[in-house]
Amino acid sequence: MSFLNSTSFTLISFVLFTALVAVISYFKSKGVNEGSGSGYYLAGRSLPGIVIAGSLIMTDLSAVQLIGNNGQSVNVGMGVFAAQGLGFTGMFLVAIFLIPRYLKSGVSTMPEFYELRFDKFTRNLITCLMIINYTFIMIPSALYAGAQVFINIFGIDKALGISYFGAMVLLCVLIALIGSIYAIFGGLKAVAVSDTINGVGMLVGGVLVTIFALIFLSSALGGDGTFADGVHKFLTTDPAMMNAINEATSNEPWWPWPVLITGQVINNLYYWGCDQAIVQRAFGARSMAHAQKGMIYAGLLTLITPFFLVLPGIIAKFVFPGTDFSSNGDLAFPMLISETLPKPILGFFAACIFGAVLSTFNSMLNSACTIFALNIYRGGIVKKEVSDQQIIRVGKIFGAVVAVCGTVVSPFLMYVDGIFTWMNAAIGMFSIPILTLTLLGVFSKYAPRNVGKVIIPVHIVLYVMLYYVLPNFIPALGAVHYMYWYVLLLAVDLLIVWVMTRMNPLPEPFVMKDNPPEGMDLSPWKYRMHMIAATLAITAAIYIVFSPLGFGKSEQTTWERYQQSQSAAAAQVLDE
Repeated sequence: MSFLNSTSFTLISFVLFTALVAVISYFKSKGVNEGSGSGYYLAGRSLPGIVIAGSLIMTDLSAVQLIGNNGQSVNVGMGVFAAQGLGFTGMFLVAIFLIPRYLKSGVSTMPEFYELRFDKFTRNLITCLMIINYTFIMIPSALYAGAQVFINIFGIDKALGISYFGAMVLLCVLIALIGSIYAIFGGLKAVAVSDTINGVGMLVGGVLVTIFALIFLSSALGGDGTFADGVHKFLTTDPAMMNAINEATSNEPWWPWPVLITGQVINNLYYWGCDQAIVQRAFGARSMAHAQKGMIYAGLLTLITPFFLVLPGIIAKFVFPGTDFSSNGDLAFPMLISETLPKPILGFFAACIFGAVLSTFNSMLNSACTIFALNIYRGGIVKKEVSDQQIIRVGKIFGAVVAVCGTVVSPFLMYVDGIFTWMNAAIGMFSIPILTLTLLGVFSKYAPRNVGKVIIPVHIVLYVMLYYVLPNFIPALGAVHYMYWYVLLLAVDLLIVWVMTRMNPLPEPFVMKDNPPEGMDLSPWKYRMHMIAATLAITAAIYIVFSPLGFGKSEQTTWERYQQSQSAAAAQVLDE
């Protein structure tokens, strides 16, 4: 029994589960012709809905969410439910309105779609922005968050006698090497299959974390050590933490309630409908029904994920009362799982987290390879026809370059203040104009083809000024949640488009030609609206339970507490 509780067993179970996923992914992807561009980049357009759903969830469920969401909830409480649990708002809109247009046009990448509606310059500009996003934001974030988890689980820095930063560098490099093997040599099919298996493991492991954490909570607070008592103490120890509805004036990492129906919907629409790493799964679907089914199934699953992306952070707040998480909430989740999970399970869950890290890493890397090879290399660098083998070879070389650059950046993210907030705020620099162009591509018939050349640079300059520069001179701007800027700048982008369309509309209404993949069934999924209605009903029930009408009734909210503590700290500084 002592062996089962040893670090050696944890390591063995971690390695075995990770190897099992790799073996299954290899055999499941053998039937795809990866010597063709469609086979390597789009899984031969063979993905069923359930695999798409699993891959979407696992691409999203990186260690960034495990660390970042729980790092927010340790201070905010249930308000962080919005960060993950409302992801379906984007998925459903994409499934109903955008996926049909994408598949009918027959494009393989999002930049191709922008070229069809606008021009080659817009395609190349957006391609470059997407590659920058993957290389310097998404991939480094995934590597950093994953490395942080493993340093805390296995005590890598102490075991090897190196600094925390040294351990961070070592793990980022190792994770990047393994992830590169999947993404560069396996293609989309191997990525999607491994995502699905790891997705099941993550859901099971996430539920187990919450169960054992609640049992630990009961014991830590003087209860009888049962799951039921842990649930009771979770719901009643601090009602303010149970309130999922934050004040409209609150700032990050809180989620003001107006952004849930404005900025958060905009963010979700971009992420699920414009990000190549996400939409590529739908492009690889065997039919439109399967593409919609995958998106909508994934939307329903997002309602489950907050129970291990939010609850553990709140539990950490209760069971580690002497720890100051205000300066670094990202430590909450690693501390909790290393303390609460039994050793026999810890290795399995560590492998699931590793799978989540690899999922995000290899998905972003695979997408960077795809859009570079198909849009930059084939679409511009070479002026002649090239073989599929040449395109794949170039994509793999470029993927290696992206992997190296992302790995170099990743360890330095330990110096940013909250990985999840930093990542979302950085993406806001370019996500809104790309979303604007996407909506124009689907719905506008007269917007001129050159609008992207104007709204993208204007948006980036305005966003940088409003969020990063001006708050240093106008403190009041620093109190504005970044998702409010999403709404304002989307309005500015649309106003620019309106003015340009009025001044110089297309002479003839634009109609995108249908050119669907050969043999693809474009019939929509007949149960799509039923599933959407069920998901909305469940969400409404969750928000009622975790509100002042339910368990969240308190005299003071977590935001008011934070403001009070900030005022007290400022007063103390003045006294000194």
